[in-house]
Amino acid sequence: MRELVRQHFRFFVAATLAALALRLFFVFRFPAVVSDSLVYGDIAKNWLQHGVFGLSGINEVSPTYIRLPGYPGFLAVVFTIFGMEHYRAALIVQVFVDIGTCFLIADVTRRVFSSRAARAAFLLAALCPFLATYAAAALTETWEIFFTVLALDLAVVGLAGEGRNRAWLGCGLAIGGAILLRPDGGLLLAAIELCLAIALVDLFRARLKKGAHPLAYSTVIRAGVIVAVAAFVPLIPWTVRNLRTFHEFQPLAPRYANESDDLVPRGFNRWVKTWMANYASVEEVYWAVPGSPIDVDNLPNRAFDSDDQLDQTQQLLADYNKSLHVTPDLDARFAGLAAQRIQRSRWRYYVWLPALRVVDMWLRPRTEMTGCSTRWWEFDEQPKWVILGIVMGIINLAYIGAGLLGLARGRFSPALGLLLTFVVLRSLFLATLENPEPRYTMECYPVVIVLAAALFRKPTHLADSRS
Repeated sequence: MRELVRQHFRFFVAATLAALALRLFFVFRFPAVVSDSLVYGDIAKNWLQHGVFGLSGINEVSPTYIRLPGYPGFLAVVFTIFGMEHYRAALIVQVFVDIGTCFLIADVTRRVFSSRAARAAFLLAALCPFLATYAAAALTETWEIFFTVLALDLAVVGLAGEGRNRAWLGCGLAIGGAILLRPDGGLLLAAIELCLAIALVDLFRARLKKGAHPLAYSTVIRAGVIVAVAAFVPLIPWTVRNLRTFHEFQPLAPRYANESDDLVPRGFNRWVKTWMANYASVEEVYWAVPGSPIDVDNLPNRAFDSDDQLDQTQQLLADYNKSLHVTPDLDARFAGLAAQRIQRSRWRYYVWLPALRVVDMWLRPRTEMTGCSTRWWEFDEQPKWVILGIVMGIINLAYIGAGLLGLARGRFSPALGLLLTFVVLRSLFLATLENPEPRYTMECYPVVIVLAAALFRKPTHLADSRS
């Protein structure tokens, strides 16, 4: 990659400056310090001031494990250097982290396709408004994407046989970094281990046919062990802390970010999962509970299979709105309604709606960090927000469309198989969630950019003729 930058120094300087300008525009025009950001910030502040990884209470700081330590640790470093609760400094740092991600994306592309495609990938990443949007958000996405691409890049290096042990060690540590930010970082480990398992099967088949194979059994097995151990080692201090503090084995964080004594409204969540298919419902219904009223008019028609279900739903929401809290009894009633709906159509619950949620996460205009309405299809906002939503939607479709075309024209390789395995596994995992948030697909966006850049590589016959 260094040689490529030296050869095209002016290009990379210009593209880097464009990337910097775009990200700074979002930092100063659309800075996003949301409720989750404040939770991370509160933990970081208490960690610094009281030595407790916990949340502020009325009288004291209470230890917590509802968030992993990665992002609070980053904020703690920023707060120490730039001042307490200096979120803008954190966003500026994330801008440079995200530019680093652009170089990593280019390196992955160089290794999978060509140097020419790598320059295209760098430009596509540098000008990607979605990466820039999250660089301007005090959330885990920018760092999570960075560690994801770093892990994939090092895995590609390992698959090519270049400095294998060091590459696999770095890959595992990068996965550990991703997991310390969000539990779903573990999907990286699953994707890489699955590809190594497939390599073992291919090796076995090649040996049966007495054919040649670039890898040995010991090499593949050693790679899998190194990656797994290196990925889990960073979790040991966190796991031990939770055992000592809470007397619980909790190597990650709870699925619903809840304390051990909190009631998780599983019946409500299951009911939501019987009809939710887009991000607008996440904001209007899912995030509203508990604490905010729910308007039944915000529910789509697919939330009711009959007039009787409509009446049941209205009564449940009316009872909830009285206290703005889901009691165990109310949760059981939501669970009963969910059971009715699942019994009526298992296909809808287990296949159709999960597919719709994944499609929504991939194809939305991705304006959730701006001032655009989540109901973008109604076009009832100020013209500037309507235009922004349309433009962002077109750009997203262009990136994904280019990625699909690049995939269709590319040659399959183990490295490309790894990238696709990660995207497929992550999409399947997202299908199991009830809350379709577009940010959950952002870890896959670098792969989209790599595939899109394949359209700019030189055709094989031209490369052959010039060689």
